[in-house]
Amino acid sequence: MHRIIKIVLIVLGVLSTILWYLLPASDMPPSQAIDSTSMDLMFKVVFLLLFVATAASVFFGLKKTFTSEGGVKRVLKTLGFAIVLTLIGYLIAGGEEAVVEAVQTERGLTTTVGTVKTIGTLLNIFFGMVIIAIVLMVIPSLKRLTGR
Repeated sequence: MHRIIKIVLIVLGVLSTILWYLLPASDMPPSQAIDSTSMDLMFKVVFLLLFVATAASVFFGLKKTFTSEGGVKRVLKTLGFAIVLTLIGYLIAGGEEAVVEAVQTERGLTTTVGTVKTIGTLLNIFFGMVIIAIVLMVIPSLKRLTGR
């Protein structure tokens, strides 16, 4: 199996290298560059690799989840924490009409209160995950420093 994977990766590497040299020149107008066959094929190779990586991650993740002891319980806990974090992010997010008007006047973009609320929710989730990651890095470090 490893040999097959190595051969496929070598073939994709050589194909990608050939496509790289066939990409349009930088002085070509974007409208013509987008219609380039080599660029289209390069995107297809990238999407193929992304699909394979995603499928492998999902497959091996699910395999480990169901074969390890307590794996399903850990996944359900993580999913529960993610749902709680999403709810908190949604409740904190602002979706006021004043923000929508400010975006329309300052940026000239047409938007809705729901879009502003969704963006706020996603930002709050991201910042919450950053805070959780920082705390999970700092606490063990402090425990090691203090020797407890």
